[in-house]
Amino acid sequence: MSLQLQESTWAFQPRVADRTHRHLVGLLGAGIGGSLTPGLHEAEADRLGLSYTYRVIDLDAVGQPAGRSAALVRNAADLGYDGLNVTHPSKQLVQAGLDDLSPDARILGAVNTITFHDGKAVGHNTDHIGFIGGFRAGLPTAATNLVVQIGAGGAGAAVAYGLLRAGAKQLVIADIEPARAESLAGRLAPHFPDSEVSVSRTDSVALSLLTADGLVNTTPIGMSGHPGLPVDPKHIHSRLWVADVIYRPLETQLIKAARDRGCEVLDGGRMVVGQAVAAFELFTGIQPDAGRMLAAFRDAVRP
Repeated sequence: MSLQLQESTWAFQPRVADRTHRHLVGLLGAGIGGSLTPGLHEAEADRLGLSYTYRVIDLDAVGQPAGRSAALVRNAADLGYDGLNVTHPSKQLVQAGLDDLSPDARILGAVNTITFHDGKAVGHNTDHIGFIGGFRAGLPTAATNLVVQIGAGGAGAAVAYGLLRAGAKQLVIADIEPARAESLAGRLAPHFPDSEVSVSRTDSVALSLLTADGLVNTTPIGMSGHPGLPVDPKHIHSRLWVADVIYRPLETQLIKAARDRGCEVLDGGRMVVGQAVAAFELFTGIQPDAGRMLAAFRDAVRP
């Protein structure tokens, strides 16, 4: 089992590896008590012989409002943390507590990983690396001449950026809020002059799907508690590859419908593991075994 990231050029390099260092990292967000990320990181660190503690900083559990996210970042730096992962609702809010942003995080306007070293708190975004690393490993022969993406939120921004960096020639971004899709397209298009980025309403993608190579869902539709499909299944045809960023459950209704129609599919597990692999390397300077982390993740989510 292999998960090749192939996106290792950082604007800010990972810290210099030191296997004697006692690593302290954390996850900042709300409602994250059940996150699988701490176990994923700590298990891989154990296998690599590292001292590595991963703590959860749950805003709900510690009674802090989301508006305190930036202050909590500075507190973590003062307390000797090596880095933080960041999730909802703090990906934008933490930026006020940072000294710098990687170019990717600046373009995307969202931070999911923070490193503390050389006296600076630097924000990164590894979500797009996670998606494209998983895409290349899980769908190595998939064409990207025309890709339809459903969703223009935080995950959508990272996936769209990843697809364009990977060479997608045409990307159609569809959202139930056209203004949000237009905003994302307008933000990304200037950075990819050789690609065409257009927008659509979610209920108007049927024509694009007829000639598309791939379909990606970046919305919560299909997640536990949000059942359904982001597109009418009658528009899913066997020439499409279909990807979903949702990983609970891994077999979303979209993935099942696509599989039933003979499509190549990519579940959300590879993206969540891919971004964790990239964050682990930023925190430690050591490249973890991505395939091993993916196997551990699948074991953890298996019913």
